[in-house]
Amino acid sequence: MESAKNNGLARCHECGLVCRFQPNSQCPRCDAKLHLRQPHSIQKTWAYLITACIFLIPANFMPITLLVSQGKATPDTIMSGVYALIDEGSTGIAIIVFVASILVPLAKIVGIMIILVSIHFRLKISHKLRLLMFKFIDWIGRWSMLDLFVISIMVAVIDKGQLLVIVPGPAATAFALVVLLTLLAAKNFDTRLMWDMEEDNDWTN
Repeated sequence: MESAKNNGLARCHECGLVCRFQPNSQCPRCDAKLHLRQPHSIQKTWAYLITACIFLIPANFMPITLLVSQGKATPDTIMSGVYALIDEGSTGIAIIVFVASILVPLAKIVGIMIILVSIHFRLKISHKLRLLMFKFIDWIGRWSMLDLFVISIMVAVIDKGQLLVIVPGPAATAFALVVLLTLLAAKNFDTRLMWDMEEDNDWTN
């Protein structure tokens, strides 16, 4: 089965219209420049992933919450919070927080990196398997915000004035950036590149 690309058709990245592609042509509906594939898709995806990896370090090792009790601040990282939940007998919640806050962001980064490396080095991996992996990564990424949701609930509920206050730590900002950057990485990756890897055409055209 021939692809739209081989038939000289391109989908406008602005309005979605499928039209005949020619070099330097424009969409007849919105006048946007037409591209067979998203311009610089792989480069943008790598840039977002590398930046996410940088922010992943402070997100996991800096305090994500600060418990202020009678003027004394007690910092908690993601892992120390997981250990605290286990010590209190809330093992189920601890597992959910661990999966959503550590495993999911890490799995997204590693998964997209595997796809990019397989395309770059033309590794013999099933295109359908890569596509299913990417769809799973894109779907599971929405659960990465669970930890920030828990923090917002704790800040709203556990606030007793000067006696007991929970405030977000610096890792909360870093973690939010990791989630945002991985979402942007997935959004900027053109999945059609997985089906084009055997062709010699320039992916960024």
